[in-house]
Amino acid sequence: MRLSMLELGRVAWAIILSGCILGFDNCSWASTNGANKGKKKGYVKIATIGSGPAAVAGGTEPQKVVDKMINHWRGKFAQVLPDKPDLIVVPEACDRPSGFSLEKQRQYYRIRKDQVQNFFAQVARENNCYIVYSAHREIPDGTQRNSSVLIDRKGNVAGVYNKNHPTIGEIEKGILCGRDAPIIECDFGRVAMAICFDLNFDELRLKYVKAKPDLIIFSSMYHGGLMQAYWAYSCRCHFVGAIAGRATPSEIRNPLGRVVASNTNYFDFAVATVNLDCALVHLDYNWGRLRKLKAKYGPKVKITDPGCLGAVLVSSEHEKISVDEMIEQFEIEMLDDYFVRALAHRHKPGNIE
Repeated sequence: MRLSMLELGRVAWAIILSGCILGFDNCSWASTNGANKGKKKGYVKIATIGSGPAAVAGGTEPQKVVDKMINHWRGKFAQVLPDKPDLIVVPEACDRPSGFSLEKQRQYYRIRKDQVQNFFAQVARENNCYIVYSAHREIPDGTQRNSSVLIDRKGNVAGVYNKNHPTIGEIEKGILCGRDAPIIECDFGRVAMAICFDLNFDELRLKYVKAKPDLIIFSSMYHGGLMQAYWAYSCRCHFVGAIAGRATPSEIRNPLGRVVASNTNYFDFAVATVNLDCALVHLDYNWGRLRKLKAKYGPKVKITDPGCLGAVLVSSEHEKISVDEMIEQFEIEMLDDYFVRALAHRHKPGNIE
């Protein structure tokens, strides 16, 4: 009976959405138990580097600027490579020289072409890791984008995200707005990306709420404040930010929005291993089930309570049994399923004055 009521709630909520009560085409509160249900995810070691591009004098020749950028990032990668990360994230515009006029920047980009990206690909290939290259790109048709390129362990391009929401100033300088919000399949999980000003817009966030990535990669020139935690929690996923400048934290967050690793005033990087095999559940109606889950699996399951939220993060530490399988075994109601059921009860005839 509990399951049939839950399905009824989902149908009711679908009807509500189709009636345009919310008015967002990309908003979805569907179950997080989707196509990947039962698939055992795992651990991923993430390195975030909060360094801006190399400093260069205004009169430096473009090729020498390129060489300096490559040497700069060679040194920054050397800080984190001993930890053997699976993923390295760098800030937005990671190889854009500061203090250059628009014309000088364009001269530099025409000489740079793919040289810096190719260096990033070489590092990825030689160290068996993914690397994000976030930079200005000129498309073959001559148009320009602010992009994050995800390079895979073999040095190939796994996916490209074009900034959906450039600033007005960027647009006036010729940067076109990205249209798509791709989900990139990596060997450790499903990845989404955002860049800087994007963090202010629900249009993009709601696409990721619906797509349910395991990790959002955020390359930026600004931090975003409370929006980082909000994106992590609302998208039910881990979130890694790489922000230019040591003074601004580059952080890794769990789906509760809590910081699990950060750079410091002494070091402009942070490295941490996170467990993507996790899910958010509400405490209501789940207290007893969570106790039984913990009693059976002990240290093989981790239940993280941030306090004050009413939701907890359940993570499978088991070698073979996924968090989805644990949740199904004990009939634990997922966070979004609970909210769907609560809304369905609200909209039953006679329950609204």
